[in-house]
Amino acid sequence: MKKLITILLLIFFTFSAFSQEDGMIVRSVTFKGMKRTKASFLKSITETKKGDVYNTRKVEQDITILKRLPAVAHAYLKTNTEDGKCDLEFHIQESSTILPELAFWTTTNNRFAYKLGVYEYNFLGRNIAVGGFYQNNGHDTYAFNVRAPNLFSKKFGLGFSHQNWKSEEPLFFDNQTANYLYNNISTELLGLYQINFNHHITFGFNYFQEKYQYLNGATSPEVPRDLKVNKILYKLLYTYEDLEYYFHYLDGFKSILYLQYVTSQNDFQDKFIIAWNDFFYYDRVGKKGNWANRLRIGFASNSDSPFAPFALDNNINLRGVGFIVDRGTASMVYNTEYRHTFYDKKWLTIQANGFLDVGTWRQPGGEISDFWKSDNMRFYSGVGLRFINKKIYNAIFRIDYGISLTDKTNGIVFGIGQYF
Repeated sequence: MKKLITILLLIFFTFSAFSQEDGMIVRSVTFKGMKRTKASFLKSITETKKGDVYNTRKVEQDITILKRLPAVAHAYLKTNTEDGKCDLEFHIQESSTILPELAFWTTTNNRFAYKLGVYEYNFLGRNIAVGGFYQNNGHDTYAFNVRAPNLFSKKFGLGFSHQNWKSEEPLFFDNQTANYLYNNISTELLGLYQINFNHHITFGFNYFQEKYQYLNGATSPEVPRDLKVNKILYKLLYTYEDLEYYFHYLDGFKSILYLQYVTSQNDFQDKFIIAWNDFFYYDRVGKKGNWANRLRIGFASNSDSPFAPFALDNNINLRGVGFIVDRGTASMVYNTEYRHTFYDKKWLTIQANGFLDVGTWRQPGGEISDFWKSDNMRFYSGVGLRFINKKIYNAIFRIDYGISLTDKTNGIVFGIGQYF
């Protein structure tokens, strides 16, 4: 009975506090706790301003806006009321936003490979991401990226990237495999626009040149040994986000729709459209658990070509399946995992997770019925660990071990950031 009375009193005082503040004039808005982030920038992207009428919903959205920033690990509000006016203090717990990238692995031809990079996600204290990497997997790869979502206003910004990527990749045709050296040199320019609190769009183009050079494996007169083609990719992304953030925990729903139209002139790959949608659902389970889900549904122009756009790969969709073991012109993938925190101190969190990854593909030139054929379906399950540095943005080192539920294939997958 005493517990029930305590809960009712807390609810009463909570709503009393809201009713006292709602309708008051905001006398001041201040931001505290930052070391690198500019207060002027935070004021420019939040909705509540000095002189406004206090609105609980708007203030809650401002807190979420702050939590979405890479530089902010956590944010909360303190209010002071006096003479019918209120002073707002947004308290910021900053993340370090300089993130080095270091990775080692063995390629499909047993070569030693490494990747070195560094990214700054709060350049000039204004939520600008700048960075790049160098990779050597027997071939030199480099990339440079800039993303400034609030460059012109709180709603409009730009993104730019340049990349020269090289890797040895398999192509599949006539139930055979050939290995090619793949080279993609691209330059991309994007506009970033925030429609409102929940809705964002990204639009622009990518001009790139693709080169395929035959190395070894099967051959066919219908598949070129060398191919060089210039392409333009027109891109549109629509994002709906309604997530609650609490440090590394997520709760809520998010959807990202990708639409791309690629133009090219060659005998082996016509103009084509590719579209896919990622649906995310996260649920907090108690104080230490997080249930995470991703459903990806994608379709592309259904040409019978070994250069099909959807790849079946360890690092993209199914943990344990291997490196680009198949390609298709459509795919459906469902990933689900439960993450549980069993160690959580000031700067370090360790999570364990159990997962299930399920996927199916339409073969190049195939039919929708390919989705239901057992040869195209994959089922993987496994366990993993997450080592999270709470002081550095996205400093999550993950390791997963996946094993097929239908055959003997398995594998270990390393990466930075959560898998999804």
